[in-house]
Amino acid sequence: MGDAADNRGPGTHARGIGVSPGVVIGPVFILASQAVTVVEQSLRPEEIDHEIARLEDALIATRGQLKAIQADLGERTGGRDASILDAHLMVLDDRAFVEEIITKTRRECCNVEVAVRDVAEDYAGMLASLKDDYLRERVADVRDVARRVIRNLLGDVDTALGTLTQKHIVVANDLAPSDTATLRKDVVSGFATDLGSPTSHTAVMARALEIPAVVALRDITQRVRSGDIVLMDGNKGVLIVNPSPEELEEYGALAEARKSIERGLNSLLHEPAETPDGHRIVLSANIEHPDEIEAVLQHGAEGVGLFRSEYLFIFRGAVVEEEEQAVAYTKLATQLYPAPVIIRTLDLGGDKFYHNGPARQETNPFLGCRSIRLSLQHPRQFKDQLRAILRASATGNVKMMYPMISNVDEVLQANELLAEAKQELRAQNVPFKEDIEVGVMVEVPSAALAADVLAEHVDFFSLGTNDLIQYTIAVDRVNERVAYLYEPTHPAVLRLIKMAVDAGHAKGIWVGVCGQMAADPVLAPLLVGMGVDELSVAPQAVPLVKDAVRSISFEQSRALAETVLKCHSGTEALRHCREMVRAAAPELLELV
Repeated sequence: MGDAADNRGPGTHARGIGVSPGVVIGPVFILASQAVTVVEQSLRPEEIDHEIARLEDALIATRGQLKAIQADLGERTGGRDASILDAHLMVLDDRAFVEEIITKTRRECCNVEVAVRDVAEDYAGMLASLKDDYLRERVADVRDVARRVIRNLLGDVDTALGTLTQKHIVVANDLAPSDTATLRKDVVSGFATDLGSPTSHTAVMARALEIPAVVALRDITQRVRSGDIVLMDGNKGVLIVNPSPEELEEYGALAEARKSIERGLNSLLHEPAETPDGHRIVLSANIEHPDEIEAVLQHGAEGVGLFRSEYLFIFRGAVVEEEEQAVAYTKLATQLYPAPVIIRTLDLGGDKFYHNGPARQETNPFLGCRSIRLSLQHPRQFKDQLRAILRASATGNVKMMYPMISNVDEVLQANELLAEAKQELRAQNVPFKEDIEVGVMVEVPSAALAADVLAEHVDFFSLGTNDLIQYTIAVDRVNERVAYLYEPTHPAVLRLIKMAVDAGHAKGIWVGVCGQMAADPVLAPLLVGMGVDELSVAPQAVPLVKDAVRSISFEQSRALAETVLKCHSGTEALRHCREMVRAAAPELLELV
């Protein structure tokens, strides 16, 4: 992107990732780093009890602050998305986390600020190593909580944003989720950050508050100064320093056009995901917390195609008992009834989640003991989860699926444990749905290649395209050096998807896609044309995908699939997809 000093002229463009839509213009307010400096101190043993008391006071103060922020956020968003801060509160309520801080303070006779910092970084490091994108994003939540606790220990109150008296576009290296939740539209018209991603809680907060935002701008804090006038496009992820009159006019027209398009999308809320020639697909939502149910309903999804059960385990570092799981799953199913809910069994790695000891280090954790492999190595705990899901299935609308299946033996072992769990519940006269549908995630190449064999033992497939792409073309999409190679339309990826769909249908089972490909309105028609029966996406993406499905006939989608499957490159395949959408629903290209 060049040197910051050379990139501040009129009309300078910076490109990042748009995470909250809207076009805004205004003066910049540079928000200084929110990092807290901790000075290490050695304490005498007799001082430790006082230090622990300070910690408890700081935890209480932090909880009060987060509850206040949560209540305010709920009031400003009509109850939507305030549950995001539950992740923060779970950290504070996790006694294993707190006890680890206390143990470190006593063992090392250090001031408690040091213990909070170090233990939080251990937790953050563990989460950062996980396969699941959403769980890796929770690193920011842990660090956010630790920063607030340390600030309360130090008596440090951050008032930087409190000095704003008129609307600004806030520019920062990063924004913590709880800080984002306090942004007020009367003084913050938008924000831009060096770091960040679309799935972070900071991004979700921005969308909930309807504050335009662009993240991952890399060095934007070095390229602008407080007072600079910038134009920011939260749809396309563009920030323009000192825009020209022509650019202002162009973006003003675009902003009005987008508002009109979004009003049209809202009108689709109660319409089915059905092509103009009558081909119907199921359009579901991916969620990770029961409190996201309202978002599922508000955006017109037909149920939950992926419920990430990890949220119950994420901050515990220990087993979550069957009863607590059953209550959470039943709440989810009851509130969405009669819409279907697919619960994915635990998709995590490392002994940290089953024992209080440290996580086992692996040379290559992405190819290591995780997901279904980990569950099968801990059959007792796995059966606890299976029984909890079965108990929730008594509502009649619950399905379940196993993650990261790579061979049929894993399915047979899991199904055997499921049969044992069913028998145990029968013996206790506990009701459940005897014929509960059981599926598998197809997210590694071996599962797609052996899909005909797997299909004989399950009721459905759900293609996790994020990992299927990553494993197929050997690309870590969060590695900046190779991320450009991450290509959903790579010929090998498309052939594996088609192979899995055809194998499933040949055995009489339905096939869904719950990865990011399904949420892209440019690629959704291609998936429909390849025969996919269900698309499951983030709730906010449902209207866009629904519009794409309703704009292109099934015959057109099938023809597109036939053409694309003959392409020799992903670039060529993507071009055909974009041309199809541009011809049928050009307005969608303005929103992606």
